[in-house]
Amino acid sequence: MKVKAKNLSDKDRITTLDALYTAAGTVRGRSAMKFFLRDLLTESERIMLGRRILIAQKIISGETYDVIAADMKVGHDTIQRVHRWLRDQLPGYEKAIRGMETEYGKRRNKSEMKNIWTQLRRRYPLHFLLFNIFDDPVKSRRK
Repeated sequence: MKVKAKNLSDKDRITTLDALYTAAGTVRGRSAMKFFLRDLLTESERIMLGRRILIAQKIISGETYDVIAADMKVGHDTIQRVHRWLRDQLPGYEKAIRGMETEYGKRRNKSEMKNIWTQLRRRYPLHFLLFNIFDDPVKSRRK
């Protein structure tokens, strides 16, 4: 049976949200969070949340409502709702987007390093044979 938030007592609301925030706060790492959200939410809910984050990212980067609506095939009401949450000084979106951009930057750096090693291996194949350089320098650094 679906319970509406407005029908919950303040104590029940606090207890319920505390359980959610505590559970989410204990999850560490991208793969653990992926499994947690997969088990907690339906695919449709996960996609909906992801799209809100992407909308917020586009708003922060300065894209217009019309461009966002055309690119993501969402209505202006959805964009306005996300923009209102951003304007209301709720730091959740902005903090998540900053973290997301940092993570994307790390991924780009790893990809660039891999490309550089691949180019070096092609240009100087004998060096890699003579000195037994690892196939994947990124993986070898983790060990």
